[in-house]
Amino acid sequence: MARRVVVAGTRFGRVYLSAFRGGSFDFELAGILARGSERSLACARHYGVPLFREPEELPEDIDIVCVVVGTAVNGGDGCEIAQRLMRRGISVLQEHPLHPDELAACLRTAKEAGVAYRVNAHFAHLRPVRRFVALAEALRARQPVLFVDALASMQTLYTLLDIIGRLLGGLRPSAFEAAPAPSERLVALAKTPQPFRGLHGVIAGVPVSLRIQNEIDPAEPDNYTHFFHRIAIGTEAGTLTLINTHGPVVWSPRAHMPADSQNRVFYEASPADHLDFPTCTGIGAGEAPSFREILAKTWPEGIRQALEEFGRAVDIREDPLAAGQYHLALANLWRDVTTRIAPVRIMRGTAPDILPAEAIAAAAERRPIKT
Repeated sequence: MARRVVVAGTRFGRVYLSAFRGGSFDFELAGILARGSERSLACARHYGVPLFREPEELPEDIDIVCVVVGTAVNGGDGCEIAQRLMRRGISVLQEHPLHPDELAACLRTAKEAGVAYRVNAHFAHLRPVRRFVALAEALRARQPVLFVDALASMQTLYTLLDIIGRLLGGLRPSAFEAAPAPSERLVALAKTPQPFRGLHGVIAGVPVSLRIQNEIDPAEPDNYTHFFHRIAIGTEAGTLTLINTHGPVVWSPRAHMPADSQNRVFYEASPADHLDFPTCTGIGAGEAPSFREILAKTWPEGIRQALEEFGRAVDIREDPLAAGQYHLALANLWRDVTTRIAPVRIMRGTAPDILPAEAIAAAAERRPIKT
């Protein structure tokens, strides 16, 4: 029998709702919990489900609520809603991010109520990221990791740290220090503000360097990011890189001149096999999906993955306190890193002139080649 699910919130909650569009899925959308905006009413009409305005209005047969409402870190009451639901005996899957104190309170409430509770950091459940993590695990089984180098934005920092934790098999020990900010001289020379702040640190004992875009437009907090995630994990054999959150994944063998090449007329005369390896090879899909496909398929598929994992946690009556220790460590690390790169530069963005690759290639072809 399909589990009956309610989605709370219809901003990012629309991605959760899209998970119920078509395909085999052992979960049934039983309603929407929202304040009654035009968007929420339209969503309820489209999916043919009731709109509830308070957690106490939900019927007794609801199994899971996906709480996709902002928490205190971004001015929302998502944690209060989650706790009210759990006190009614309903298991909760809550969208990130959460302040560590809020998360601890939710975990205690779940334990007291005897229900399942998990934080969903979303991006780790996407197919391209899961493939990247699986490849990294296979690489780690053969060689130790020497470093991780990563880029993200303030909006995706929590999920970046989560992905790195999964790549390395855990978070502890971890610590970070902020690199020096650009000097006044560099600021004066630059035509635009420096969008990134650098940090050096350690996660799971591995050296990690981060570059985080610490700019936000409060009017459009979901826009104007240069990167969601770009992550490289390096070993003696080479570097595995997730070029973009949604792919592709590229393997770059390490450049190494064999000892027997030193006394030859030509470097390439060495018989070493690795000199014939391509200097970079895509693994899996060669191109990333379009943003339209990401919104319509990739992200909803990630929600289905997260719900299926959470459903298994409900079945085994998972101890929320034990299971939540990873996300509690993650929330504390996220808070520490966020503090170290503060303050965030407030910007006022304008709609960017977004170009397809073909437009850039065509423009380059029309330019004379410099000799």
